[in-house]
Amino acid sequence: MSQAPMAETVDWPAPAPGAAPMAKMIMAQAGLEVRTLLRNGEQLLLTLIIPVLLLTAFTLDDLVKVGSGQHARVDFLVPGVIALAVLSTAFTSQAIATGFERRYGVLKRLGSTPLSRSGLIGAKTVTVVAVELAQVVILVGVGLALGWRPHAGPGAAVWVALLVLSGTAAFSGLALLLAGTMRAEATLALANLIYLVLLGIGGIIFPLTKFPAAVRPVLTLLPSGALSDGLHRVLQHAAGLPVRDLAVLIVWAAVGIALAARLFRWE
Repeated sequence: MSQAPMAETVDWPAPAPGAAPMAKMIMAQAGLEVRTLLRNGEQLLLTLIIPVLLLTAFTLDDLVKVGSGQHARVDFLVPGVIALAVLSTAFTSQAIATGFERRYGVLKRLGSTPLSRSGLIGAKTVTVVAVELAQVVILVGVGLALGWRPHAGPGAAVWVALLVLSGTAAFSGLALLLAGTMRAEATLALANLIYLVLLGIGGIIFPLTKFPAAVRPVLTLLPSGALSDGLHRVLQHAAGLPVRDLAVLIVWAAVGIALAARLFRWE
């Protein structure tokens, strides 16, 4: 009688202890990050709802003086609101979420798991890119419904992808620098303040031509100014690769990521 269970289990595979492959762990953590975002009303409002509302409201109402008519407004607004989506996701949302994860010890606990800290950063990167992809699809759909007709030349999709990825790297580095060096409450306040300031002076809602000529070169050196200017050139004016704007974003990304790697405190 006692030998029957042994006979039944003789063909079972041998146990294989150890962590799952890093790619699988990163995707699992990224899925958790996305689900957490979708359950967080404040972050969902910031990343998805506000950009759509701004695009719709400023297109339908004559609040932005750009050319004449609704088509001129939506042609200007879609590239700028795409830049806003990158700003809200890669910078503001990530800074606030990471700041509070650091405060409550989430990062410290995750850093001690098989995922490792580099894996956690990879998961956050995958999450940001996935959310941005959803944002771009939604904004393009809303823009087309509002009458947007992009004036884009050959290679525009590649140039837009390069600008968005460089902008994401720049804003992510600044977000981690902020979240890793300040208290969570200070990160929350400062991230929202920077978001509002860049929304006003970054060429996102209001054209940079509305500002004095003397300050325009300075505004295009901001990451938001470079990203929105580059997207406007590609999607509104059918330009080629905006090398200057891309270079500005790469410099911001290099400096932000280097400082974050050096100064970030995990607990």
